[in-house]
Amino acid sequence: MTRHADITRWERLALIAAVVILLSPGLYLLRSRSLAPPPPEAPAQFVGSEKCKVCHEAAYDKWRGSDHDRAMDVATEATVLGDFGNGTFFDAYNNVTSRFFRKGEKFFVETEGPGGERGEFEIAYTFGVYPLQQYLVPFPGGRLQCLNIAWDVDRKQWYRLPPLERITPDNWLHWTKGGQTWNVMCAECHSTNVNKGYDPATDTYSTTWFEIDVGCEACHGPGSKHMEWADKPPLARAKTENYGLAVRTGNLDTGELIRICAPCHSRRFQLGDNHHQEGALLDLMVPQLLNEGLYYPDGQILDEVYVYGSFVQSKMYQRGVRCNDCHDVHSLKTHREKNELCTQCHRAEIYDSKLHHFHKKEHEGKPSEGYLCVRCHMPGRDYMGIDYRPDHSLRIPRPDLSAVLGTPNACSAEGCHADKTLAWNIENYTKWYGETRRPHYGAVIKAGRERTDGADIELIRLAEDALLPAIVRATALSLLRAYPGEASQATLARALEDDDAVIRYTAIRSLEYFDAETRLKRIAPKLYDPVKAVRMEAAMMLSMLPEERLRRDDRDAFHEALNEYCKAMLYNADLAPQRYNLGNLAVNLGDEQGAQADYEKAIAIDDQFYPAKVNLAMLYNRQGKNRLAEKLLREVVAQEPELYEVSYSLGLLLAEMKQYEDAAYYVGRAAAGLNYARAYYNQGQILLALRRSEQAEQALQKALSLEPQDQDVFLALADLYLRTQQPDKARTMAEALLREHPEHQGARQLLQHLGQ
Repeated sequence: MTRHADITRWERLALIAAVVILLSPGLYLLRSRSLAPPPPEAPAQFVGSEKCKVCHEAAYDKWRGSDHDRAMDVATEATVLGDFGNGTFFDAYNNVTSRFFRKGEKFFVETEGPGGERGEFEIAYTFGVYPLQQYLVPFPGGRLQCLNIAWDVDRKQWYRLPPLERITPDNWLHWTKGGQTWNVMCAECHSTNVNKGYDPATDTYSTTWFEIDVGCEACHGPGSKHMEWADKPPLARAKTENYGLAVRTGNLDTGELIRICAPCHSRRFQLGDNHHQEGALLDLMVPQLLNEGLYYPDGQILDEVYVYGSFVQSKMYQRGVRCNDCHDVHSLKTHREKNELCTQCHRAEIYDSKLHHFHKKEHEGKPSEGYLCVRCHMPGRDYMGIDYRPDHSLRIPRPDLSAVLGTPNACSAEGCHADKTLAWNIENYTKWYGETRRPHYGAVIKAGRERTDGADIELIRLAEDALLPAIVRATALSLLRAYPGEASQATLARALEDDDAVIRYTAIRSLEYFDAETRLKRIAPKLYDPVKAVRMEAAMMLSMLPEERLRRDDRDAFHEALNEYCKAMLYNADLAPQRYNLGNLAVNLGDEQGAQADYEKAIAIDDQFYPAKVNLAMLYNRQGKNRLAEKLLREVVAQEPELYEVSYSLGLLLAEMKQYEDAAYYVGRAAAGLNYARAYYNQGQILLALRRSEQAEQALQKALSLEPQDQDVFLALADLYLRTQQPDKARTMAEALLREHPEHQGARQLLQHLGQ
């Protein structure tokens, strides 16, 4: 090859290289465009149940006319069931006569309105369909108010809804006030894709819904992408996850299915609007535990708690039984009637037999229901006056527990054997099923509620028993707050790592009273929890500490989670508890003015919500406004006389104000109610200030009997004996203490002093 040819070859190569270089930016851009992530898809939109009917006619027909379909509707001739033919109803509790009438096509009620003034109010919507129907009245500020007189569908008559007592027009539960405001109390469960639209600044609502009733998309999620998929010819449909539906509803285990049902069928507080998407349950709401006033100690339903809290206690739930194993998800009816429903799974020859239930199908020639499974295993209660709801914990009847815990039981309840004594029921139950009784967590929960000495040992056992329902374990954790010892702290620390979000959330709340280092060490990692409720509660707990105590790396996560907390509380700022929570947060952040405003707003919403009054009183006390603090605490004590902690706070405040007579009364009342050594000690000190030595001696002796190692109590009693010239009593006290507590240094020193 010649040199000329060589040069020519290199020139060609150089030319190619130059072209490649010139093309490279364009090629790079083309390649980078192909590698760049696609733009995010537009979220699915709601389309309405009528669009579903085209392909899913059988399911639609079942749903049509169901309680979900008729959960709410515009008031028309076709939807209103009540008698608006100028009839009247007399409310004997409020001494008010209401009149129901029509003006053309519209429906009206004349009754007691805001401030007690009588007025005429238009019915805009029906609410519910069976066994009762309620009616909604538009009010200023975008509110819809639930009338407290409802229509009994079976008896075809008007009746008064509980509570069956005088409800004054200024009471939160009056039909014109916040306790009966549809926007906050009812809306999200009776309509689909509800946006509450509450504005805390103006205290008004701009509430909207996509579908007025509980439609297909309330469970399946927004359906536009599914519609796009379904509108294509079968062979042109791309393979897509869950057929384009936002929420997976097929082939679910019991936990996955109850995630769909629980947002409405539970006692809870909502963290934001329910847009019917996938996600953890505690991303949307926080269910109530087996708390006093809501559930009996053994977990049986007491207040209106709906189904979730009882069903998740059941063995059925633990073993994988799902809501739709009993209920048709579209019609809501049970798949079968009477015992045939249960014998889908349980052997009829064993369980649907007299050898098991010991009851006849007829009694004294009349049909009897004693043989029905639900009569023994699902006793219920009436809510809203006439709405019978069975307990879904599906428990074994335990009349013996009734004797110990004061709980109802299926044998005595519902009129079966109400005419017989409890002892009779226990005796016959024992004849049938023998003497053996399994321990029940109800006894432990009762002891924890009553703050019984030593209950923490059993509460720890419950909390750490992985075989128990999560709601029971979480309830035990919540009760451990009253027992802030090392063992409790260790249990709470382990609970923070539990797989169940309810347990992690509860553990964080129960660490509130532990020292700062413990909270920093244990709670800060939860700022990164995958579940919203856990993250935001972690941030709330950490807000009690100066921010500089947090690791620098954790501060961004802290602010993000605290923002989630604030949004959730502001979403519910029309409720007293959430306004109270915002007040507590303001206190933590050093904003006393903001805290005062939130506490005052909580009281304005519901003046029966005493925690806001107590915390506002504490705030006033720190600001030196003791008269205002005294007024609030006296209101709470009058309203809730068994809240002995509040009596104690009032007594200490009065002592600070040198009102010793009243202080001695309230502290003494608290000491007796709480059986708390420190309260007896303070009572003794107040009585000494009043120069009532004998009464002071009794109070201090009681304190010493409860806490013999408490040096303050010992020294106060010793000083009393020595100042009142009673050295023999001082010696007797010291000798008795040394017999029980040989290491008691104070007693030894007192005897040495007396010897000298």
